[in-house]
Amino acid sequence: MDERTRAVLAHVEAQALIDLASDLIRIPSFKTEETAVARFLDGFFRARGYDVDLQEIEPGRFQTIATLRGTGGGASLMLNGHTDINALTRRWRRDPWTPTLEGDRLYGHGVQNMKGGLASIIMAAEAIRRSGVRLAGDLVVACVAGETQGGEGTHALMESGLRTDAAVVAEPFGADNLVTVHSGIVHMAIHTHGVTGHIGRLEGTVNAVQTMTRVVDALQRVEFRHTPRPDLPAFPRLNVGGILGGRGHDYVLVEPPYVPDVCTIIVDVHFLPGMTVDGIVADIRRALDPLAARDPALRYEIEIPPPASFKGRRRLVMDPFDIPVDAPIVQAVARSYRAVTGNEPKAIGTVLPHSYSADDTCHLWKAGIPCLLYGPATIRGNADEDDACVLVSEMVKVTQVLTVTALDVCQRAPADLAMPARGARR
Repeated sequence: MDERTRAVLAHVEAQALIDLASDLIRIPSFKTEETAVARFLDGFFRARGYDVDLQEIEPGRFQTIATLRGTGGGASLMLNGHTDINALTRRWRRDPWTPTLEGDRLYGHGVQNMKGGLASIIMAAEAIRRSGVRLAGDLVVACVAGETQGGEGTHALMESGLRTDAAVVAEPFGADNLVTVHSGIVHMAIHTHGVTGHIGRLEGTVNAVQTMTRVVDALQRVEFRHTPRPDLPAFPRLNVGGILGGRGHDYVLVEPPYVPDVCTIIVDVHFLPGMTVDGIVADIRRALDPLAARDPALRYEIEIPPPASFKGRRRLVMDPFDIPVDAPIVQAVARSYRAVTGNEPKAIGTVLPHSYSADDTCHLWKAGIPCLLYGPATIRGNADEDDACVLVSEMVKVTQVLTVTALDVCQRAPADLAMPARGARR
C-alpha cells in the first residue's frame, strides 16, 4: 500500500461513521417516505462541496445523488445505497429511532438495511475529499429511494441517463463477501371475486374470502418450470405475503353481516436466471385453472404489478443478477480487500443466504453498468428486523475497502472497466 493510499485511509474514522449512521437512524424513512432523509443528505453534501442532484423521482418524493468531481479522463464509479427502510416489527425492545451503541454494535431501526452501508459509502467519499486527493474520474454517491419497493430510485436514476463505468451496492452482506449473484423478484396481486349478500339470505352468494383459501392452498403446490441452479438450491419459491378481503372495491371490513365479494393476496415469487415472468404466470395458472374448471363460481384474476392503491407496492420486476467473478470491478474490490486486510475475501460469487435476495444491482446491470454487492454485516435479533444492528467494525472495513477501490478505479481508463462478454455465465 503506497503512502497516498495510507494518507487517505487515515481519514476513515469509526466515530464519524457512528455519528452519520446515528443521524440517519433518527430520521424514519419507510419506502415512499424518504424525502426527509434525502433533504438531510442534500444539506450534508452541499456543505462539503459536492455536486448534488436532489432528484424528484415522483411528485414530492426525493433522493440524493452527490458527485465528487474528478479532474477528467479517469473511470467513474458509483457507490449506491438505499435510504428506504423496512416496516417496523413488533418485538423491538429498544426505541427504534434512538441510536444505541453497545460495544461493536450500533442499534436502531433501518441501520441493518441499510443505513450502515449508506454511511459507509458516504464516508468512503468523505475520506477522499478530506484528504485533498483529486481523483481523475467522478465518484458518484447515489443515496436512492425505494429499493425495498423494487428499486424505484435506481430505476429512476437510470431513466435520467446517468451512467458510470462501474458500481458497488453496499447491501449488508458482510465485509468479507463479494456477492455477484442474486435471484429475481416479481410481485403480483391475485384477486378472487364473489357475490355479496346478507347473512340472513346466503343463497346465491359466493364468499370471496373462502374462495381465496382454496387458491392459497393450491399455490403451495405450484411447480415452476426451470433449470436448477446448484448455487441457489432453494429457488424458485413462492410466498403469500398479505391478504385483504371485504365488500366492494374499497374492501370494506366493517360490514361482517355481509358476504365479502372481493379478496386479494399479494404474492412474491423469487426466481432463477432463465425464468421469465410470463412463464411464472403460466405455471401459476396451471395450478389454479383446474380449481376454476371444477367450480364455475371460482373466479380469479392475476394482476402485475399489484394495484397502485396499495401504498409501497412493488411496481418493478427485479431480474436475476449474475456478473462473472472475473469482471474488472469485482477484481478491483478484491484487490482493495487484500490491500486493506492482507487476506483473501471469504467468498466471491454466490453467498447464501444473501444471494437469495434481490437489489439495485439488477437495474444497474440492465443499464450496462458492471457492479457487485459489498457492504457491512449486521446481526439480526429475534426475527429478520427485530432489534437488529450493524457492526461498527464492519462499517469501518467496508469504508476502507471502498475508499481504496475508488482510488484504484477512478485513476484507471474507462476501458479498463469494460466487460468484454457482458452477461456471460460464471
